[in-house]
Amino acid sequence: MFRDLIESGWRGGKLGYGEARAEDNHAFWPGESRALARATPTRQAEFAAGRAAARQALRAVGMVPYAIPMGADRAPVWPTGVVGSITHHDGRCIAVVARRASMSGLGLDLEPLDPLPEDLWPTVLTRADLDWLVNQDDSLRGAYARMIFSAKEATYKALYPQTRQIVGFEAMDIRPDLGRNRFTATLRIAFGPYPSGSHLQGQLLCHAGHICTLMALPLKGEYGGNVARNADLEMECFQVAGA
Repeated sequence: MFRDLIESGWRGGKLGYGEARAEDNHAFWPGESRALARATPTRQAEFAAGRAAARQALRAVGMVPYAIPMGADRAPVWPTGVVGSITHHDGRCIAVVARRASMSGLGLDLEPLDPLPEDLWPTVLTRADLDWLVNQDDSLRGAYARMIFSAKEATYKALYPQTRQIVGFEAMDIRPDLGRNRFTATLRIAFGPYPSGSHLQGQLLCHAGHICTLMALPLKGEYGGNVARNADLEMECFQVAGA
């Protein structure tokens, strides 16, 4: 199902999909393990699986697989001419890539379909997010709050290369469109070429106990933006204890 979400493409751009499991003990490629010298075995296994998934995705768009080391800001260093994103949860790693000629930025996030703890709502949710949430079925609000969290993660991953700016959850509002498996991210601050008030369209899917969100930024002209230089953030985008 997640492959279907990603390989459906975005505004005509072909997206490559890859998936790997941490328990399969994937090998590091040259240069990939240096940043993981002090990491736990679990983290090392997830990192290696994420890179294996990324190489599958590169093959899917007709590219030779490469080593994908971690940069100083913990972002994957993608091959020239590529934008991409990696996400993982509970040992399941998914990656998406596109040629830079067809896409300016990508952000992907995978979360468990568990309610977001209510004590995190004031930090994660803006006033607009809460206004939408209170009109939803009470039994589903926690899961929808998690969906908004995931959509913000995916959107920020796609936007981060525009400025390399660390921001909080208040930087954007999210409006899910559950009937169409989509969401709209409305920026409350400017991100590089994207002014405050920009509306960015993303995709979402709930399946088998997970939420997957995808933000694919079109090329210059569609949102008035420029091509991103490196579209992903390996770390959790927003640092919130317990999230």
